[in-house]
Amino acid sequence: MSEAWRLLGTPRTGGVLLIGDHASNHVPADIDLGIDPALLRQHIAIDLGVAEVAQRLVAAGAVDAAILGGVSRLVVDCNRDEDAPGAVPIASDGHAIPGNALDHAGREARLARFFRPYHAYITATIAAHRPAMILSLHSFTPALASDPDQARPWHVGVLYNEDDRLAVPAIRVLEAEGLCVGDQQPYSGKFLNATMNRHAEANGIPYIGIEMRQDLVADAEGQALFAQRLALMCNEVAIYLRESLFLSCPSC
Repeated sequence: MSEAWRLLGTPRTGGVLLIGDHASNHVPADIDLGIDPALLRQHIAIDLGVAEVAQRLVAAGAVDAAILGGVSRLVVDCNRDEDAPGAVPIASDGHAIPGNALDHAGREARLARFFRPYHAYITATIAAHRPAMILSLHSFTPALASDPDQARPWHVGVLYNEDDRLAVPAIRVLEAEGLCVGDQQPYSGKFLNATMNRHAEANGIPYIGIEMRQDLVADAEGQALFAQRLALMCNEVAIYLRESLFLSCPSC
């Protein structure tokens, strides 16, 4: 393990790999973000519910392995391009992060310590055990402090960029479970999809970007229910993938 990432389960060639960029709110003791510690329990610091749902999916065998970010997204946001200002955010949802007002050397040190090892581990894992599909797991707040009038009614969002192969079957399964599904909501994967662009699309690996609404995974009961829903989705999408491969290459 590493302070930059945590592995659950065992990666398997041809299996399902879950990636959770924002699964932790950990801030190393030697880093002072200069914020109220209470903010570390809010959505600006962590994708609430992701680690717990990921653990359940691995335990149930719905995904083979999960790679989870090891530090808060306020320390480094791994779902950004390295040169993007938001990779080391100086503000989030109206809250200033004064400890991130770093000079070039400080920013470089932060990226070298957390961002690059995280992505290097994902790259190495995929090279050694290429998955059949990747599940990118995030969660979103029902209400933004900086824009409280913005309606966010979806129970779950499905995100993608250029590769939308699994989006339609995933949306179909989730809607059949009675969920209000946001297609490219609460934001579009066309504009914010850095980890999947780098590790899935660049490698031609089908993927599903999932955003769970945080109030629905706030406790153990909600996390268990969402894990069941996502397990069913993964199973149905895996069947779809196998059938698609057969139709495109019956003799393969």
